[in-house]
Amino acid sequence: MATMAESLGFILLGGVFVWAGAEHFWNFRSVSGLLTEKGLPAAALLLGAGSIIEIVAGLCLAIGVMRPYAAIALILFTIAATLMALNFWRYSGAERQGLRSAFIINFAVVGGLILAATA
Repeated sequence: MATMAESLGFILLGGVFVWAGAEHFWNFRSVSGLLTEKGLPAAALLLGAGSIIEIVAGLCLAIGVMRPYAAIALILFTIAATLMALNFWRYSGAERQGLRSAFIINFAVVGGLILAATA
């Protein structure tokens, strides 16, 4: 049985993905447009599928349903999304720095998800 601290950690980690996925749907046109500008093929399809994965797997992680599988799904999603959308090496200046920071932060998120998958 998870301790109170572990439960809170799972809720917070899963909740970030639920929030992000929901926010993508709320701002679907603008986010889809940004992904199209980055040159991603079928940006709307990728955004919709990714957002569904974020919401469903995030909820599963937060409430403890199939937690290892949810964490693995989110690991794969985070790596794929990071490589596709946070390609800082193609930019310069402040934009490069912002994308690079988000890229690095996602490494920590993957680390947390690895812990969640093995808990």
